[in-house]
Amino acid sequence: MNAEENLSFTIIVHVATVCSTLVILWKEIDWIFRGLFKFEMNEETRYVGNILVSMIPVAIVGLFFKDYVEEIFGSGLFIVGCMLLLTAALLTFSYYYKPRQKEKISVKDAFVIGIAQACAVMPGLSRSGSTIATGLLLGDNKAKLAQFSFLMVIPPILGEALLDGLKLMKGQSLAGDIPAFSLFVGFMAAFISGCLACKWMINIVKKGKLVYFAIYCAIVGLAVLAFSLME
Repeated sequence: MNAEENLSFTIIVHVATVCSTLVILWKEIDWIFRGLFKFEMNEETRYVGNILVSMIPVAIVGLFFKDYVEEIFGSGLFIVGCMLLLTAALLTFSYYYKPRQKEKISVKDAFVIGIAQACAVMPGLSRSGSTIATGLLLGDNKAKLAQFSFLMVIPPILGEALLDGLKLMKGQSLAGDIPAFSLFVGFMAAFISGCLACKWMINIVKKGKLVYFAIYCAIVGLAVLAFSLME
């Protein structure tokens, strides 16, 4: 698979990820749009404001530093393994650390969580794991944080897909030589896995069992590290 085809698959995965989030969190998205169309300052508009604030760090990193970070760290297995272990450590610390609980996610918290999302440009560092762990360390409500963590990634993922699409437009074909059926299978696989991951992650956060995800990241991280050392 050449670079153009890799980029096509990346876009498909991005779109599928967004679609899976829209399906799982459609009630929350409906609530947001109903509030926005009241054209007044309310809880929904403040929620959207927090999402926009959370986008600032990731927009800066994505536009100006993403290629630089990827050039330095690449996508080597050793780095991926280390970042998975870092994710596990963050999740474990957030599980045992018990700050005073807040009822709402503040603008400041949204910005800090956005910084965590921007750091996830590092290969292997879980985007959802980083943002949720950061929010828990800040004392944000578990249920609201889980939903916010997945909703806040929609604009950056769409933006990344748009940038990748613009790169492809410089070529002659958006899909290269990839058959349409292969793209469809890739989309469905990413969509189904995205739905399952989103639902599972939200449930374990609400139930206070995020340590399960930490254990998973630790096991996978150690396995990846071991494999990288055997190469």
